[in-house]
Amino acid sequence: MSRAKSGAAKAEVEMPARLGFSMPAEWAKHDSTWLSWPKNPLTFPPEIVSKVEAAYVEMIEALARGERVDLLVDDEHMEDRVRSMIGAKGVAFHKIKSADVWMRDYGPIFVKGGRRKAVAATKWKFNAWGDKYDDLLPDDATGLEVARSTGLRIFETGVVLEGGSIDVNGRGALLTTRQCLLNKNRNPQLSKAQLEGLLHDYLGVESVVWLGEGVAGDDTDGHVDDIARFVNEETVVCMAEPDAGDVNHAALEQDRALLAKHRDDRGRGLEVVPIEMPRGVEADGERLPASYANFYIGNSAVLVPVFGDARRDGAALDTLSDYFHGRKIVPVDCRELVYGFGGIHCVSQQQPAPG
Repeated sequence: MSRAKSGAAKAEVEMPARLGFSMPAEWAKHDSTWLSWPKNPLTFPPEIVSKVEAAYVEMIEALARGERVDLLVDDEHMEDRVRSMIGAKGVAFHKIKSADVWMRDYGPIFVKGGRRKAVAATKWKFNAWGDKYDDLLPDDATGLEVARSTGLRIFETGVVLEGGSIDVNGRGALLTTRQCLLNKNRNPQLSKAQLEGLLHDYLGVESVVWLGEGVAGDDTDGHVDDIARFVNEETVVCMAEPDAGDVNHAALEQDRALLAKHRDDRGRGLEVVPIEMPRGVEADGERLPASYANFYIGNSAVLVPVFGDARRDGAALDTLSDYFHGRKIVPVDCRELVYGFGGIHCVSQQQPAPG
């Protein structure tokens, strides 16, 4: 991987990687999980928001058994209402206004390292997935307010990057897609080599696996958390569509082949485990980005999206259970959540535990 420095990165600024910081894998111990309570009527209309809230309650209850849940609410009225819905202890409410729920993409990306294995926050720019939604642009500031609320050291990059566009194994490897990171609606001034340099400097990445395109219906331009995810340092689960007539078939086959071919600087490859995609989920005649890859790994639970298909849901749950012994596999019905073009992983962001 090229270590070329981006012109957007100032030479005089101390980079996290030089200080020993890197982004831990999601399965590394968390201090907390960050979420933002759903309320945007353009994302979740009144007729479905109650079911989305029910999914949130289920997620919070499962996560709070093993870690603190940091939850954004707009005001005291919303906090009181949410408190009446959840019974779990260990939920910390933050009166930080947000436009929407996509914490993975606008929230800070946390890194860990140094002599004391401290935690710091990297804050990347959020431009609503290439300036697609003007009303969501204020969440760039929301993410910075979240970072400041932690009291941790903050490294601001000045570069657009969403957390859902990357996945790491905690050993220097990172998954992403060309469709997203090289899209001109993100950082048109930066080359592939410069982006790799920034991923190294801020997240401690040593090897980038460049996949091709994402799944149909994904308005984020191919986020990798709908395609492929690390489940341990050497293994990636990758979505597969066996129906050659399905719109996702060719792209996912290409992505799986790219994963199988990848070798890092030390010649190490990856074990690639396929998971069959759920049956196509649609709303108003439009394909939605339903994917089992959008799971979230908590300290004591793995939250897995399901879509009302007993066979395919069950197969995905069985496969993931093979890799997370000691964590409860919790299926969460995401047929309403995916109406907003996202899922469990998209709405969550882990803050690693120090030490």
